[in-house]
Amino acid sequence: MTNRSGAPVVVGVDGSPSALDAVRVAAREAAARHRPLRVVHAFIWPLYGVSLGPVPAAPPDAGLRHEAEKLVAEAVDEAGKVSAEVQVTGAVMDGAATPVLLRESRDAALLVLGHRGLGGFAELLVGSTAVQLSARADCPVLVVRGEPRADGPVVVGVDGSPLSTEAIGFAFAEAAQRGTSLVAVHAWLYPTPVGPGDIVPLVYDPEALAAEEGRVLAESLAGWSERYPEVPVRQRLVAAAPARAVVEESTDAQLTVVGAHGRGAFRGLLLGSVSHAVLHHARGPLAIVRHRRGGDPT
Repeated sequence: MTNRSGAPVVVGVDGSPSALDAVRVAAREAAARHRPLRVVHAFIWPLYGVSLGPVPAAPPDAGLRHEAEKLVAEAVDEAGKVSAEVQVTGAVMDGAATPVLLRESRDAALLVLGHRGLGGFAELLVGSTAVQLSARADCPVLVVRGEPRADGPVVVGVDGSPLSTEAIGFAFAEAAQRGTSLVAVHAWLYPTPVGPGDIVPLVYDPEALAAEEGRVLAESLAGWSERYPEVPVRQRLVAAAPARAVVEESTDAQLTVVGAHGRGAFRGLLLGSVSHAVLHHARGPLAIVRHRRGGDPT
């Protein structure tokens, strides 16, 4: 978890049921971190030059601007029901959702989002705003699917990359804060022929490869258990597609954590293929951690 002094937990709202789920989770996260909560609605209508006030003969409290303010007020009220101790503020910010929340992420400890808002197509598992912010936000992003479970471990995907180290630090801090255990998952695929009759141009020993991957996992975790001795750790080495392995472990997790991209990502991709797949298929709340511009990764 970030140590940005005084930074709030920020939650984006758009009036969807998914956003209200995110508000409730964000309120609990803010309470656990002893941080304020900021509820933000991106108000896109000024970009289109439409009238924001009430039409003639309409009640004075009508109009798009008032509806946006009412939406935020209801979300602030919902957050207060979750935790009376958290200082909650709300804001209607002019602009589209992604740029507005990207600006908010610069000064946030955590950005919380519902997995899909009002603008998403029904068949999409995760809305485009959540995908873009997971790839580009300047703080960790927590994507919420419904009410999270109160039990289960924190699961973290490990691939040995520098960003994986930041995800591990975040996951240890979360496990300690939640009083639960940590499951560190490292998966790899054995080299296989591309098609019938093809020969793998690599001579390898499966046992030696498994031992090497075990070393990657152990080295990635080195030092963290000493820093968080209260967190029980289970290491999971899996010969399988990394995204599939992490998604399967997420079934019983109260939180799953991945880096935005790892050692396998193509240059230029902001969200790697594994983190993208886990974002769409994780069976519970997912935190995505990117490199931050400064400060301690935990």
